[in-house]
Amino acid sequence: MSEFVLVSIAWPYANSDIHQGNVTGSHLPGDIYARYHRLRGDHVLMVSGSDSHGTPVTVKAEELGLSNLEVYEHYHSRFLDLFRRLGISYDLFTATHTENHFRVSQDLFTQLLKNGFLYRKVTPQMYSPEAGKFLPDRYVEGTCPNCGYTGARGDQCDNCNTLFESAAQLINPRSKRDNSSLVLRDTEHYFLDLPAIADESLSAWIHDDKEHWRSQVINFARNFIDQGLIGRAVTRDMDWGIPVPVTEGFDGKVLYVWFEAVIGYLSAAIEWANNQGDPEAWRNWWYNPAARTLYFIGKDNVPFHAVFWPAQLLGSRGLYSEDPAATLNLPYDIPANEFMNMEGQKISGSRNWGVWMLDALDRYDPDPLRYYLTTNMPETRDSDWSWAGFIERNN
Repeated sequence: MSEFVLVSIAWPYANSDIHQGNVTGSHLPGDIYARYHRLRGDHVLMVSGSDSHGTPVTVKAEELGLSNLEVYEHYHSRFLDLFRRLGISYDLFTATHTENHFRVSQDLFTQLLKNGFLYRKVTPQMYSPEAGKFLPDRYVEGTCPNCGYTGARGDQCDNCNTLFESAAQLINPRSKRDNSSLVLRDTEHYFLDLPAIADESLSAWIHDDKEHWRSQVINFARNFIDQGLIGRAVTRDMDWGIPVPVTEGFDGKVLYVWFEAVIGYLSAAIEWANNQGDPEAWRNWWYNPAARTLYFIGKDNVPFHAVFWPAQLLGSRGLYSEDPAATLNLPYDIPANEFMNMEGQKISGSRNWGVWMLDALDRYDPDPLRYYLTTNMPETRDSDWSWAGFIERNN
């Protein structure tokens, strides 16, 4: 009997070209899985899109002297070209900068607020006297209080993967723009009440029937929740993004990109259904208890897909339903891949160390590239791209 299978693939930031690690981390494994289930006769919907908001885009815009919109549109068009040429068979590759995504994201925020899982809180945030405004996380660098790494970002340390509630947790924080000192100023934001959702349903869900998950994914998610969650800000002081849907006090603030980007899996399904002329068709994958939803991501995205996104889904019960207790489908599996390195070194955009896939497709046919990336896929441990390996595997 045919099944409904939603293949959800991590949304790349629209601030740089896609390299081999991005492809083998999420796009290619998701495509292989989708193709298999289409051959089986299942009803497959494979979606993703450009993550158009947040500081990665604004930082790139400042570097290039372009508007945020110009940067997003430039890279989005290159993503579409790449996936077409590489044979990544999306049913829809959209973007977070669409009217549909704005609406769905604001609706989910409003439902969480209605259900009592959002609260306001005043917290000290990094403010730049030089720039005259609050600085988003990626504009702040400092020393990680956990591992001592001196280049930790305001929201996360890439060295030890510690997540920060605020850039104020960094030691000796400074502005990435001009290396100037920063001061703390109070600002009010909405927070997702993760402890309340964990107590009500998230903790029980993560400990129930997950034996088919990869051990590194389920063990991380369970430990993350069991150690105790804290409220996490879902709004931020920026003007590029989705406006906060409240009437007072939140001008100049938008939905935090971590919060709204994952909503893209739902908004993309709704957009696809509208494009098909069947606006309710998305429910076959989101409100059908027999449907399966899988998320193909890299290991750095595990907390956002195995903890925060399920919490958003559980907390927004009743969204687009006459039944106030109805819950959108939770992840059936999250087959997160490890990282691919290159010639023994970490792939790095800033050092231009990687195989940029559009460039590779100008030199090689897609099948040899797909074959090598598939045979070298980092499913259980980090793998390494080598040009010698690429030649050997294809000859």
